[in-house]
Amino acid sequence: MRPPGFKQRVMPDIAIVAALEREIWPLVKNWRVTDREYEGRRFRFFDKEPWMAVCGGIGPEAARRATEAVIALYQPRVVQSVGFAGSLESQLHVGEVLDMRYVIDVADGSKVDTGRGSGVLVSFASVAGSEQKSRLAKAYRANAVDMEAAAVAKGAEAHGLPFAAIKVISDEIGFPMPPLDRFTTKDGGFRAGRFVMFAMVRPWLWADVIRLARNSAKASLALCERLARDRNSMLNGAVVHESTTVGGDRAH
Repeated sequence: MRPPGFKQRVMPDIAIVAALEREIWPLVKNWRVTDREYEGRRFRFFDKEPWMAVCGGIGPEAARRATEAVIALYQPRVVQSVGFAGSLESQLHVGEVLDMRYVIDVADGSKVDTGRGSGVLVSFASVAGSEQKSRLAKAYRANAVDMEAAAVAKGAEAHGLPFAAIKVISDEIGFPMPPLDRFTTKDGGFRAGRFVMFAMVRPWLWADVIRLARNSAKASLALCERLARDRNSMLNGAVVHESTTVGGDRAH
């Protein structure tokens, strides 16, 4: 007989690691929320069986911490890096969802084969503007760039867990990205208020900031619709992996 107050521990099939809640909010807004501490840091977990989600913050170090936390506390069977990515190809547009086959860490050149999907994602340590995107595209023949996937992949690999990377394009290759890096905190947070104040006194940034907000909302909705379909497929007994065609191939 279970003691009073007993709560069965959630052991999800898939743990989603994202950077910011706004990337996956349409998916998790009605999920159960639990705040837990791991290694002196507090994390907010969202769960709806058979999935668990955590938003660790911006950048590889924040992603690493969140990955370690969700694995240690919940022992998932699979780890997924999900969220926004910048396009490195002119034919990839905002809202297109990619199930990546390869993830490359620009910091050390390491490469992970997810065994599924198609396309190449590079993880870069800072927000990539249009010039940096062009350099990454040429150097790695990649389709998209993010900041966190490689760190999540290494965390999954360290624990012998399968890994996947599902990304949605939130900014296109020629988009003039505002200077977001200066408003990112050391622990992966984003000083939204300070960024708004910065932009308010720089009218030449207004159009790009508005476009970025609209693109982010569109990307979040597209990503969450895709993830919801995956989850429903799992509940029905089979996952169908969809992907935008990149590099001439389609994921099966």
